[in-house]
Amino acid sequence: PEGSGQNSTKFKRSEHTRIKDAVQALALCHNVTPVYENSGSLESETEADQHLQSSGNIVTYQAASPDEVALVQWTQAVGLMLSRRDLNSMQLKAPNGRTLNYAILQIFPFTSETKRMGIIVKDLQTGEILFYLKGADVVMTAIVQYTDWLEEEVGNMARDGLRTLVVAKKVLTEEQYQDFENRYNAARMSTTDRVTRVAQVVESLEREMELLCVTGVEDKLQDNVRATLELLRNAGVKIWMLTGDKLETATCIAKSSRLVSRTQGLHVMKKVVTRTEAHLELNNYRRKQDCALVISGESLEVCLSCYQPEFMELATAAPAVVCCRCSPTQKAQVVQLIQKHTGKRTAAVGDGGNDVSMIQQADAGIGIEGREGKQASLAGDFSIPQFSHLARLLLVHGRKSYKRSASLAQFVIHRGLIISTMQAVFSSVFYLSSVALYQGFLMVGYATVYTMFPVFSLVLDQDVSPEIALRYPELYKELAKGRSLSFKTFFMWVLISIYQGGVIMYGALLLFEDEFIHIVAISFTSLILTELIMVALNIRTWHYLMVLAELFSLGLYGLSLVVLHDYFDAEFIRTKDFFWKVLVITLVSCLPLYILKILRKKFSPPSYSKLS
Repeated sequence: PEGSGQNSTKFKRSEHTRIKDAVQALALCHNVTPVYENSGSLESETEADQHLQSSGNIVTYQAASPDEVALVQWTQAVGLMLSRRDLNSMQLKAPNGRTLNYAILQIFPFTSETKRMGIIVKDLQTGEILFYLKGADVVMTAIVQYTDWLEEEVGNMARDGLRTLVVAKKVLTEEQYQDFENRYNAARMSTTDRVTRVAQVVESLEREMELLCVTGVEDKLQDNVRATLELLRNAGVKIWMLTGDKLETATCIAKSSRLVSRTQGLHVMKKVVTRTEAHLELNNYRRKQDCALVISGESLEVCLSCYQPEFMELATAAPAVVCCRCSPTQKAQVVQLIQKHTGKRTAAVGDGGNDVSMIQQADAGIGIEGREGKQASLAGDFSIPQFSHLARLLLVHGRKSYKRSASLAQFVIHRGLIISTMQAVFSSVFYLSSVALYQGFLMVGYATVYTMFPVFSLVLDQDVSPEIALRYPELYKELAKGRSLSFKTFFMWVLISIYQGGVIMYGALLLFEDEFIHIVAISFTSLILTELIMVALNIRTWHYLMVLAELFSLGLYGLSLVVLHDYFDAEFIRTKDFFWKVLVITLVSCLPLYILKILRKKFSPPSYSKLS
């Protein structure tokens, strides 16, 4: 934090007094609670004294915002320590060991709409009533008395990547506070427009406040953020940064995180207020090539209200977009507009309460468990401890889930179509009779115990290892082509099902001898073997559970042949005729597909096979 004198005040104070007031304001204007390692939050002054005298106890601070914790830790480092806090009081400890007690009269929490928070306290030593306020420079500039250095210093800090806050103070007389309290309580008790009335009463107090200092808190990038963004960019993921920070801070973070690469330009859209200004700025950006776009929340609102289709067309084509000074509502609106104009899937990543609406709007909401609490991680579909884990979540788990789901879905379709084809052939041969080919347990068993385990073992399959998926993010980019699950693959599996169902049924009808039960034994056994072989042919990386599933299903069916006398002729299944007929039908249904697989692998191998 930096402190400076206030030249426009009615009397000139010493530099020491100004610095003292600034540090005191930072130590009081917050929602931080001290917690002691041994006993948690303190409840009484006596306990506080005991803990402070005990050298073994370490105090930690808890708050919704890590910025507030950082500021309170800084005040402790310079000698003014927050030693105790409850709902109605606060206690500070000065460097000389003196204890300063304050009564908390009112607290005005931070909101994304007001962009500031305030507190009214009473100094129990002097009886002085103090109103402290801190917030974003865009709102505080109009609240504090004019100072020529404020805008320049805030800009300098923002360009260094610091998150800035402006801190102000106002001394209230007892009469002023009583008048305010009466109006404030009346506004809170009103039954209509309560929020507006309360805001108006508070704003009446926020006038001509004395500027105390400007603070700058460094929000360090997590480990491997640059590498993660580079991986996602190579994977074909378009990245937008939506933040509530100042334009200069957002630009600095975008550059330091390599969201904007060194070879790309950076177009900062000027502040636009009218339709004409928005039109000119959009035309200016249209002439740029391979240039990232930086736009403020106010300009974004104007562009979306006047030229929504044109702006979205330009923004979605940009290599990267940075939206600064965004409210939570605007963040969600941007995600919604991207979904509407591109039709693409969106993933929103955030770590704070301001990101919740954006996370909930996106197709995939990803919350990071950060220092700002767990609101984002609880609101998201997925929760990760660090931003760098996003690469593994998308490139490894996301890719695997898509490939496995596609494979499983197509196999389930194949499993149903093949038996439907067999029933259709059977009915057509027997003059469209309504007799079911397989009765009772056979029909139920086919869809459950005989084929369920091998088919569902496909969820363990993987074409490449996680290490290769992370090393070659272009593999993720290929998913956008839709080759794993498309009309082409669907009709291919339909043709395979019709071919195999026809071969099995016509083969059984041609090779059976006298009794109908022989058709059932030959065709059903060939069907089960065909399904198990097809699963084996489509597995790319074997897992021991896959082998167990295949062997378990095969053994279970072998046991059924012996036990289910009502469905199978025990004498017939022990003959050589049964075995060679089943073998021939199974080979004719599966061997051509195996040959095609070998030829395709040799002449047109998939990209992942070259890396394995």
